[in-house]
Amino acid sequence: MTPATGRPSTDGIAVVCVECQNGVLGPDSVLPALAADSAGLVESLRQLLDAARASGHLVVHATYEGTLGGTHTGTARLWRALGPATAGWAPGKAETQVVPELLAADDLVLPRHHGLFPTMDSELLPVLKGFGVHTVILAGVSLNLALPITAGHLTQAGFHLVVPRDAVGGTPAEYGNQVLDNTIAVLGRITTVAKLITEWAATD
Repeated sequence: MTPATGRPSTDGIAVVCVECQNGVLGPDSVLPALAADSAGLVESLRQLLDAARASGHLVVHATYEGTLGGTHTGTARLWRALGPATAGWAPGKAETQVVPELLAADDLVLPRHHGLFPTMDSELLPVLKGFGVHTVILAGVSLNLALPITAGHLTQAGFHLVVPRDAVGGTPAEYGNQVLDNTIAVLGRITTVAKLITEWAATD
């Protein structure tokens, strides 16, 4: 866990951004099709995170920092495809850092070094519970794999799930919308960044 300055406050709501890092959403993404289909995602995320911080909500970045010199484990085809591309990823490398526009001093950065999604055998869920979080606004990428599994783990663990459809990405974009409407919608509430910002402003 890498807090920057100060202890973030939380009122039970946290925004969790999955893999919103340079090596995924940046210009040198290891998933160029995803980055291309998520071209407007960073700006939507910036608006969401700015509003969340202004309302006192916790912002958490779940990043992937590479295998620390080991090899990818598991049988997923994705590991075989991404293994060579992420072989040089390590803590402190540019690819593993949160996209600069999305990071603020009091955010929490929770990196992992294994697994295809941030909730499996990681500290993310215990950390959220430790902060008293009961509702997670799930954002980031991707709707192809990590976000549906993460959404399932969150709801199985008892968290309320909210997903702004313009703060998540998948490839192709049409498929991402299908995942939202037919999978994520049965796990939690689908909304938009603008609606969340309006709701938070009304309760401030």
